[in-house]
Amino acid sequence: MVTKDFSYLNKIIYNLTNPMLIAKFKKYTLQFKFDAGTSRGVLKEKDTWFIILEDTNNLNLVGIGEASLIKNLSIDDRLDFEETLGTILSKVSLIKSINDIYTLVPLEFPSIRFALETAWLDLKLGGKRKIFDTFFYNGIEKIHINGLVWMNNVNEMYNQAMEKIEEGYTCIKFKVGSLRHREELQLIEKLRKSMPSQDKLVIRLDANGAWERTSALKKIFDYSKYQIHSIEQPITAGYPNMMHAVVSKSYIPIALDEELIGVHEINAKHYLLDKIKPSYIVLKPSLLGGIKATIEWVELAKTKKIGYWITSALESNIGLNTIAQLASHLDPHKVHGLGTGNLYNNNIQSPLKVKNGTIFYDIAEKWDLTPILS
Repeated sequence: MVTKDFSYLNKIIYNLTNPMLIAKFKKYTLQFKFDAGTSRGVLKEKDTWFIILEDTNNLNLVGIGEASLIKNLSIDDRLDFEETLGTILSKVSLIKSINDIYTLVPLEFPSIRFALETAWLDLKLGGKRKIFDTFFYNGIEKIHINGLVWMNNVNEMYNQAMEKIEEGYTCIKFKVGSLRHREELQLIEKLRKSMPSQDKLVIRLDANGAWERTSALKKIFDYSKYQIHSIEQPITAGYPNMMHAVVSKSYIPIALDEELIGVHEINAKHYLLDKIKPSYIVLKPSLLGGIKATIEWVELAKTKKIGYWITSALESNIGLNTIAQLASHLDPHKVHGLGTGNLYNNNIQSPLKVKNGTIFYDIAEKWDLTPILS
């Protein structure tokens, strides 16, 4: 499937005439609708950068990508980010194929790679925000998504979960590790007891590396009675031997998330997966290096019988659109983590809609790119 998917990307590039490009970027501050509690503090707003590619032969043709950073998590969260972005865009005339993007953009700037891939493919496919020609993009197929419960007090988190279930979500994801362990256990127990058909509700946990290595297995054991689908990143990333020890003795399947960030070379990816042997990997394209990098992780995981799902990372609808189309291209039948489009008061208006625990593309709706292009 790798050959098929990479061939798809290369076919777009080589079968279409290469335009003369103009490139620029725009910084944009997204405003949360609520105080979003995360493992890295409470978020009220978040900066993102849009890359805009124009064809000098047709100034009405525009490709747009998004470089989204998460403070203290993205490896390209650096003081020289904007300067580097400007330098890269000054050299877009060197891009003759998509492979040139990976030469032009250093590995340590994965969000820029993702944004430039998106803008380039968008431009090549007619500036219609189409990255993959799938049933999802054409409004035929929906993707099931997990309902994310933001960190808060126990009562509020329970209420969030119940609201998600009433909205039609069959998979709920909790971020754990910020409250006392006993309180978080009681939250999951209460939720299970409140569900008449509790076995039909899938619960995913995400520890974001918050648990101490000495106590992680005990905490995992405590959760094992509640039919937990998986636990993401139980301990801090960067300790593969210790993570393997947790995985090998865990009562619940373990998923890697932050562990994948900054791992770019194919041999290093092989080593990491072979060493830790997780049950799942969680893929965030803007943190991992974009479309091609994500496909590479998926293909490696398949050869090692490791499951995966794809997750957005607080992008606006521009980035989310690319990630959702990539998920639909790779496997639209998984439950992916794509429910972040409703987080912001000033998101980019798009055809992306979330309803009944799914995300879909409403072809009757239009993009409003005024905030980006004005």
